[in-house]
Order: sequence, then structure tokens, then C-alpha cells
Amino acid sequence: MAASDTERIVVVPKADDPMKRVRNKTADLLYSIFRYALVIGISFIILYPLFLKLSVTFKDKQDIYNPIIYMIPQHFTLENIRIAAQVMDYVPLIANTLLFVAITTLLTTVSCALAGYGFARFTFPGSNVLFVLVILTILVPTSTLMVPMYLHFRSFDFLGIIQLFTGKEGINLLNTYWPSMITAATAGGLKAGLFIYIFRQFFKGMPKEIEEAALIDGAGGFRTFARIMLPNAVSPLITVILFCFVWQYNDTFYSALFMSESPLISLKVASLPAQTNQLIPQLMGFGSNSGMKVDPNYVAMIVDTGILLAIAPLMILYLFVQRYFV
Repeated sequence: MAASDTERIVVVPKADDPMKRVRNKTADLLYSIFRYALVIGISFIILYPLFLKLSVTFKDKQDIYNPIIYMIPQHFTLENIRIAAQVMDYVPLIANTLLFVAITTLLTTVSCALAGYGFARFTFPGSNVLFVLVILTILVPTSTLMVPMYLHFRSFDFLGIIQLFTGKEGINLLNTYWPSMITAATAGGLKAGLFIYIFRQFFKGMPKEIEEAALIDGAGGFRTFARIMLPNAVSPLITVILFCFVWQYNDTFYSALFMSESPLISLKVASLPAQTNQLIPQLMGFGSNSGMKVDPNYVAMIVDTGILLAIAPLMILYLFVQRYFV
């Protein structure tokens, strides 16, 4: 046997450099410290207004002008919450708002899902142009639609039927919930163009074999959508429901335009400072015509407490659904 056949190549591992390991560990430690410092700093900037409102909510009146108090009050009280709840008529207000927002969210989700499925799976003349127009609604400022929408619902007449049979103008739907319900049910509500786009992109990515199998089993378009496509669209459904709920809850534009006299939380928060100035003397036992001037800093405390009560349902909602955010 040749000598070359008996030779073995022995690889001797290099000695581990301890200084290199120390440098790597130091670099990883510094990067971790920088990363956590950055996250904590950004989180503090975002949460700082909430911390201030929490501090003000439980602060007593005698701590307003105490210079040594910054965030943690010396005298804790629930009086601010009680007064803010009375000024806002909180329990009926929040119940009415949540019911209205829940119904609007449900109608918007169903109508936008149906529209998105139609754009994703059905082709008809002008479908692409129509979808482009839907996308353009995301870019149109809502203020440009204020006058035509106001006039439309001030004399609402579907296809001119009322004027045709009675010769009168349409029905005045202002200061009712019907304008928001109608726009939500027809996929024309708040941010509906974005929701249609989300559903359309999801349904477009689903395999067509699912629908073909349903068609062989005798299912039509609506049955396929309701029994097969919609149950598989959990991710876009949760996304749209969350965004729609939050945006509708915080909406002031359409609420002030269509329902300026309705008991909704967004409208109440906008008028909270004026109502607080007016009602605090009565709640403190003074008459409405007493001429008593309320401390503006105390009014600001009640207003901040009311704002915290207004956003409390959204914070509770986030605690339960945060894992679904993508």
C-alpha cells in the first residue's frame, strides 16, 4: 500500500481567543442595553400623557398648588372620578356609545368583506376601474365630502322614490343614527376603502380550488362566501373589527356632522370643558346663578379625569386583543 494511502490529515483546532469572547459578550451587552433603553424611552414618551392623567385623576384639590408634587399625589381621592362621571352622565353615555359603535362595526365589517370578496373573485366590465376608485376614497379628505353628505342625508330620498310618489323632499335623517348605519351597511362608512382593500387582498390570496369544490357541491356565491371564505378570514376580520371599532369610537367628524345632538362619547369629550365649568358649582351645592368662579386648574383636573374615563374602554379592549395585532 502506498504511503499516501496511510497518511491521515489531522486538523488541529485553533485555540479559542479569550479576548475575542470578551469583546463579543461586551458588544452584545451594549447592544442589549441600547435596545432596551430605546424601547423604554419611546414607550415613556407615548405613555407619559396617560401617566399624567392617572396622576391627576387621583389628586386632591389641595395638591394642585403643592410645588413638591410631580406625579404621585400626597392626598388620594376618588372625588374627581365621581364629579367627572356626573358631568358626563357616564354610565348611560358609555352604554349608548358602545351599542352604537358595535352595530356600526358589525355592519361595516360585513359589507366591506362582501365588497372585498366581490373584487377579489368576480370580474365584470370596469371592475378594475371601480376598485381604483375605491382605493382613491382613502386619499380623499373627509372635509371635502361634508357638504354633499350633509345635503344628501338632510333630504334622504332613495332613488327619488319619495319625490316621485309624494312630490315632497326626502326624509331628514340628521340628528339620528341612520346616516352612519346606512353608510356602514353599504360599505361607505369611515375608512371603508381601506377595509375593502384589506379583504380584497386576503381573498385574492386564497386558493381557487376551495371555491371550485364548493361549486361542485352546489354552493352559490353567497353561500361560498358565508360558509367557506368568511370563516377562513379570521385574521383580516379581527384587524378590521379592531380598527373600525377604535376609529368609530373616536370619530368626531361624522358624529358632529350627522348626530350633533346624540349622546356619544366623542361629542361629550369635545364639550366637556364648557359643561364642567357650568355644572361644578351645582355639584358643589351652589346655584347655577351664584356667579361662583371655579378654579381653572380644578376644571382641568376634572376634564383630564373625564378624558381618562372616555378612553378606559379602549384600554380594556386592548388588554384582551393585543395578541391579535399584527
